[in-house]
Amino acid sequence: MKTLTTLFKNNVREYGMLIALIAIMVFFQYQTKGVLMKPVNITNLVLQNSYIITMALGMLLIIVSGWIDLSVGSVVAVVGALAGVLMVRYDFNWILTVVICLVVGALIGAFQGYWVAYVKIPAFIVTLAGMLIFRGLTFILLQGESVGPFPTQFQKISSGFIPDFFNNPKLHLTTIVIGVLLSVVLIFLDLRGRNNQVKYGFEVTPFYLFIAKNVLITGAIMGLCYLMASYKGLPNVLVLLFVLITFYSFITSSSVIGRRIYAMGGNEKAAKLSGVNTSRLLFTTFVNMGVLAALAGLIVAARLNSSTPNAGDGMELDVIAACFIGGASASGGVGNVIGALVGAFLVGVLNNGMSIMGVGIDWQKVVKGGVLLLAVFFDVYNKNKS
Repeated sequence: MKTLTTLFKNNVREYGMLIALIAIMVFFQYQTKGVLMKPVNITNLVLQNSYIITMALGMLLIIVSGWIDLSVGSVVAVVGALAGVLMVRYDFNWILTVVICLVVGALIGAFQGYWVAYVKIPAFIVTLAGMLIFRGLTFILLQGESVGPFPTQFQKISSGFIPDFFNNPKLHLTTIVIGVLLSVVLIFLDLRGRNNQVKYGFEVTPFYLFIAKNVLITGAIMGLCYLMASYKGLPNVLVLLFVLITFYSFITSSSVIGRRIYAMGGNEKAAKLSGVNTSRLLFTTFVNMGVLAALAGLIVAARLNSSTPNAGDGMELDVIAACFIGGASASGGVGNVIGALVGAFLVGVLNNGMSIMGVGIDWQKVVKGGVLLLAVFFDVYNKNKS
C-alpha cells in the first residue's frame, strides 16, 4: 500500500487526470444511456478530436518552452481556406495542395517565431496579432463564402477507414490484428525499458504493478479496437495520429532537442549558459506548431468537405486546455505527450457527452472554462505545497 501511495504522489497530476477522464466517461455513459461508448460514437469522438490532438502535440512544446500560441484556430481556418481555393477554384492536385499547405503552415510558424525568438516580442502579443491577421486572410481568400466539395481522395484523410484484408462482413479483423500487434509492441518496449532500468541500478515499480499496468493498457487498446472493428474499423486519421504521437513521444523523452526544450522552459538563462541556442530552439518550436496547425486545418477541411470562414473558431481554447489539463505547467518546463493526449480526450469527451445530453454551447464553454481553471489551480497548489 505504501508503494502505491508513493507512486501516486510522485505522479499525482498524470494519474489524477486519467482517473478524472475515466470518471467523466463513466458519468456520460450513464447519463447518455450507453450512447457514449457505442462504436459509431467512439469513431465520431476520434474524428472530432483528431485535429485537437494534432495541435496539442505542437502546443505542448510551445507551453513547455514557457510560451503560448493563440493563433492556431485562425491558422486552421486560413490553411483550410487555401486548400479549398487551390483545389476547387484552381483545380490543383490534392497531394500538391497538401504539400503547399504544410509549407505555408511552416512559413506562418516561422513568421511568428521570428518575432518571439529574435525580436523578443511576447508570444501572447505576437500570436494574438496572428489570430486576427490569419482570420482576416481567411475571409479575404474565401470572400465570405464556403468553398467545396473536395476530391474524394482528399476527403479520405479524415473520413476514410483502413481496408479489411480479411473481408469479414461482421467484424473488421484487420483492426483486431493491429490492436494485438500494438499491444505486443508496447509490452515489449515497456519490458525492455524496465530491464534497462534494473541493469543500471535505477529504482523500478514492483513487478505486480508493472503487470497490472500492461494488463490495463492492453485491455483498453483491445476494447477500443473491438468497438471500432464492430463499426468500420480504424479511421485513417487515427493511424496518422498514432504516427504523430509515437514521433513526439520520442522527441520529448529520448532526443537531445526534447531535453533542450525542457531545459529552456525550466530556466532559459541556465539553458543558454549551457550552450543551448535558445532563440533558434524557440523559433523551431513555432515552426513545428505552424506545420501541425496546417495539418489540423487540412483534417478539418477534409472532414467538413468544404472550407468555411468560421473554421477553427475557438479551437485554440480546446488545444490549450488539453495541454494544461494534461499536466503541462503554465510556467514552462513541465508536461508530456501522454498527458496532453489524456487532456485532449477529456476535453473531447466533455464536448461529446454534453452535446449528446443536449447541453447548450453556452454551458459547455462554462464547464470547459471551469475545468481549465481547476487544472491550473491544481498545478499551482502542488508547486506551493512542495
